[in-house]
Order: sequence, then C-alpha cells, then structure tokens
Amino acid sequence: MRALAQSKLAVALGAAALALGGCASAGSTGNTLPPASFVGNGDVVTDEYIIGALDELTIFVWRNPELGAKVQVRPDGRITTPLITDMQAVGKTPTQLSEDIKAALVQYIEEPLVSVMVDKFQGTFGQQIRIVGATEKPASIPYRANMTLLDAMIAVGGLSEFAAGDKARLIRQDPSGRQKEYDLQIASLLKRGDTRANVRLEPGDVIIIPESMF
Repeated sequence: MRALAQSKLAVALGAAALALGGCASAGSTGNTLPPASFVGNGDVVTDEYIIGALDELTIFVWRNPELGAKVQVRPDGRITTPLITDMQAVGKTPTQLSEDIKAALVQYIEEPLVSVMVDKFQGTFGQQIRIVGATEKPASIPYRANMTLLDAMIAVGGLSEFAAGDKARLIRQDPSGRQKEYDLQIASLLKRGDTRANVRLEPGDVIIIPESMF
C-alpha cells in the first residue's frame, strides 16, 4: 500500500510539474525584440527647424486670407487647409511646406504667396532633447541653437533628490546612424559649479539620469 501511495504521489508531482512547465511556456515565447534606436532612421538631425507632429502652424496666403488657416499637425504628420487635403508636413522646414502649399494652390489662384509660421513647437525626435530618469520633470524639449547641458537641466527643473547625476549618460546618433554613449557630470555642474561639465548638446540627444543606490 505504501509503495502504491508513493507511486501515485510521484505521478501527481510529475503532472503538476508538466502543468507548470506548460504555463511557463505559454507565458513566454522565447522571442525578444531588438533594441530600438533613440532617433529613428527617418528623423532628420539638423540645426534648421523641422516641423513635427502636434506642432501648431499659422498658414498665411497673401490677398487670399480665406485660404489660410491655423492648424495643428496631426499625429500622422499631415495637415488639411482650405482647398488642400492631407498634405504631409512632418519632416519639412516651414519654407519647404510653404513652397508645397504654393504649388498646390497654383491651380486655383495666380502666383500665390504663402507663409508658414510655427506658433507652438514640438519638432521631430531628431529635433528634440529628451531627458529621462531621476530629474524633477522628465521631458522632451525642442532643441535650440547652441543649447547646452545646463540649459536642458534648467528646463526640466534639475536633478531629483536621489539622482546619481555624475553617472548620467548621453546617447547621440552620429552621421552614419550609429548610437554612441558619453558620460555626463551633471551633479558636478549643478551642485559644485564645475563649468567644464557644461557640454554642448545636439539635436536628437537623449540624456539618461539613474538614481543613486544609496
């Protein structure tokens, strides 16, 4: 009887193990996604402003105000104005977009003069500086000409209480599309006034600030 009971127990344990193994297999396919680039291959990294999704634009058509509009670039990157439907805006400079609108209006009016003004800036990822991790308010901020690390940290309110600022990293995409990492000394800059730590930023930079382990 004892042998029979032990045999039944072994069978039950074996079945339970198989069931748990099946659950584990169902919960994990074993497939992993490749790491993403911080700046997409389609993003343009340049000092000239590139229109991004959610930018707010004013489009002015001289002598034809009814053809102008205040529009927000849709998440799909397009805009719609009087007589023009679903024109691509993301990835263009304001001058390029004005030329495209002008070309579209030629069939309706003679020699249109078009101006595009950006009222609220968002920009593409390639035009932003993204600061994440142990900062007061992680954010994506539009790049400005000659922007420095200090400018970016002021924009996000500085380091949080538990930030390991001198262990921060900057991710930058080089012209060939490869990502490089650089060490930052943010605590030295903000807390000790070390001006040597105030490095120049470039469009598309990503700053990652870890928390201290202690």
